[in-house]
Amino acid sequence: MSEKNVSTHWADIYADKIIREKGEKERYTCASGITPSGTVHIGNFREIISVELVVRALREKGKNVRFIYSWDDYDVFRKVPKNMRDPEMLATYLRKPITLVPDTLGRAENYARGNELDVERILPTVGVEPEYIYQAERYRAGEYAEGMRLALEKRDEIRAILNEFRTEPLEKNWWPISVFSNFTDKDTTTVLDWDGAWNITYRDDETGQTETVDLRTTSCAKLPWRIDWPMRWAHEQVDFEPAGKDHHSEGGSFDTSRKMVRVFGGEAPVSFQYDFISIKGRGGKISSSSGEVVSLYDVLEVYTPEVTRYMFAGTRPNTEFAISFDLDVLKIYEDYDTCERIYFGLQEVNEKRKAKEKRIYELSQVHGIPSEPSYQIPFRHLCNLLQLHEGDIERAISTLDEMTDSQRDRLRERCKCAWNWITTFAPEDFKYRLSNENDPLVELTDQELAAVHALREVVKVMDQIENKEYTTRLYDSAKDNGLDTGAFFKLIYRIMIGKDQGPKLGPFLQTCGKEKVLSILERY
Repeated sequence: MSEKNVSTHWADIYADKIIREKGEKERYTCASGITPSGTVHIGNFREIISVELVVRALREKGKNVRFIYSWDDYDVFRKVPKNMRDPEMLATYLRKPITLVPDTLGRAENYARGNELDVERILPTVGVEPEYIYQAERYRAGEYAEGMRLALEKRDEIRAILNEFRTEPLEKNWWPISVFSNFTDKDTTTVLDWDGAWNITYRDDETGQTETVDLRTTSCAKLPWRIDWPMRWAHEQVDFEPAGKDHHSEGGSFDTSRKMVRVFGGEAPVSFQYDFISIKGRGGKISSSSGEVVSLYDVLEVYTPEVTRYMFAGTRPNTEFAISFDLDVLKIYEDYDTCERIYFGLQEVNEKRKAKEKRIYELSQVHGIPSEPSYQIPFRHLCNLLQLHEGDIERAISTLDEMTDSQRDRLRERCKCAWNWITTFAPEDFKYRLSNENDPLVELTDQELAAVHALREVVKVMDQIENKEYTTRLYDSAKDNGLDTGAFFKLIYRIMIGKDQGPKLGPFLQTCGKEKVLSILERY
C-alpha cells in the first residue's frame, strides 16, 4: 500500500499505533489466547482473527512479527459442558487441571488437547497460523519459576494493586500463587509459607496433608489468572493483545494487568476491546463451558473461508454482530461479491468506498489475492440452480457459461456451502424440488389448462426471444385466457414444484431450461 493511500481500515490503524507506541523494533509480538475449557466457539475466533488481521497489516508494512496463541490449559476444570459424553465421570475431575481430564470424545490424550486440536486443525483453512504456546507445559517445565518467585517477592505490591479494584481487600495471609495438590491433583489447597527463595509449603484442604515444593522443579504451582496474564506479557514481551469487553470493563482484568505488568518489568500491550458475537435468532453471549456453541467448523459449513474472513475484516471489532444462518446468508454472500467486483474494477463506486472495499477484500483472502474475480453468479440464483439439479454440483456448474479452472474450483467450494445451507438451515419456503412423472397431476379447469398450453408455447421459444418479449408473453398466457396473473403464477408453481410460491417465475423457468420445463408442462 503506497504512503499516499493511507488505509483507514482498523487493522492498519492499530498496526500504525503499535509501531508508534512501541517504537521501531526488530520484532513485534502479537498475542491471543484462551482456556480450552470446552468447544472453542466463533466468539473466541473473533479475538484470534482480529489479531491475525493486525499481524497481516504489520507484515505488509515490512515488520517482523511473532504471532503467538497461548492455550491456558493449566486452568482448573470448573464445569462439565453439556456436549460432553459421560458427564458423571467427568464430574469427578472437577477442580483438577484440564490437562488431566480425559477426552471422552476420543480425540486426544486429554480433554484440553482435544479442544486445542479441534482449533489447530481448522485455523489454517481461514489463513490463521500462529505459534502455539501451552501453559501447562511451560509451568511444569519450570519456565515461569522466576515469574512466580518475583510475584512472591512483590506480594505486598501485587495485593495493593488488586485491592484497588476490590470491594473487600485481600487478607494479610493471601499469597499470589495457587497450587494443585500432589495428593489429589485438585486446587483445593492453602499456601502456608514461603522460604524467601524457591520453596513453598502448602496444605491439601481435603486430606489435611502438607508438602514443601521447589518452584524450579515442581509441576503443581502456578500464578492466578490476574497475575499470570501480566507476567506473560512481560515474559513474551507482548506488544499487542486485544480482549473482550468483559476483560476491558472498568476494574476488569485488563485494568489490573496494565498496572501489574510493571511489577514484572514489562509494559502493557496496545489493545482494543472487541464485542461479543451472537447467532441470529439466539440472544446472549456464547459460552464454551455451556456446550451450546457454534464453532468455526459450523460457520465454514455455510460460509467459504474468504466470506468468513470478510465478515470479521469488514466489521470493527468493537461492534457487536450476529453470525446468520437464516436468509441473511444470501445478503452476506452478495455483499462479498460486491466487494470483489469493486476490487477488480467491475463495479464503479466513489474513491472513498473503493479504497475501503479494496482493503477489506485484501484482508478477506486466505493466501494472497487471486489473479481474477470469482465466477460472479448471484447466490440466490446459485441456490436455485443447485436445487434444480438436486445438489449435483458438477451438473449445476456444467449449465453455466465458460469459466477458468480457478473460478470453477472456487465455485465448487461455494456450491458445497450453498447446498449445506439449503439442506440444513434454509427456511422451508425457500426449498423446493421439481415435479416429476411420479407426482400426482394438479387438477385444472379448462381455462387453466388453456393457459398452461399457452405458456408451453412461450417456453418452446424462450431462448430465441428477447427478455422483454418473453416477459410480455408470459403474462399474456394468463391474460388471454381470462386468468388473474397472481392466480396463474401460483398455479404454475404448484405444477412445477408443488408449492404455492417460489423463485421469480420468469427467470426461474429460464434457469430450469426449456427441456425440463416442457417435460413437466407436457404432462398436461
